[in-house]
Amino acid sequence: MAIIKSGKVVIILAGRHAGKKAVVIKNGAPAVTHHFAPSRQQPPPASYHPQSLSRKQQRIDKMAIIKSGKVVIILAGRHAGKKAVVIKNVEDGNADDKRFSHCLVAGIARGPRKVTRGMSKKKVEKRSRTMKPFVKYINVRHVFPTRYQVDMDLKKVVDEADLVGDKKVEVKKKLKKIFEDRYLNQKQITSEKKAAGSSYFFQKLRF
Repeated sequence: MAIIKSGKVVIILAGRHAGKKAVVIKNGAPAVTHHFAPSRQQPPPASYHPQSLSRKQQRIDKMAIIKSGKVVIILAGRHAGKKAVVIKNVEDGNADDKRFSHCLVAGIARGPRKVTRGMSKKKVEKRSRTMKPFVKYINVRHVFPTRYQVDMDLKKVVDEADLVGDKKVEVKKKLKKIFEDRYLNQKQITSEKKAAGSSYFFQKLRF
């Protein structure tokens, strides 16, 4: 409560004004007469400060999580809110235009259409083959790693040299076929963990 002082700008988290900004006029908390602070002679532990880890260390920890086959959520750009699969990650920039940690991802820009039990097998297959994939390089700060993993081998399909010009269109066609085949044959996956990752990847993100 010592942080919330008069004149402080805050964000409302609950109620009819949730998500709105406000200015604190008065704080009704009781006065604090005693407080504890770390001793001057003894340095505080690493966990005392919320930003005890450097940005470089945070980036290294995140790169250790973002591995090939990991399902991630795009946080920025035209595909924000879409899910993707990591194909390759680069810890340090390897080009003049990418001097930052980045990864190559392939995801679904437009998912399959809704199907019901009353639809015929032919109609279900037709509505399932409406996916539109995307493939791109993205900064690791702009992806959110999930706990799900898929076993789709996309490295053989996506060649970094083919991500320019008309060759990129052919790569997207191959990705479309792989995603559609996996979506229609999810019941054939024997591993429970891989089945959960595949199911989550094709589910539309609700927000």
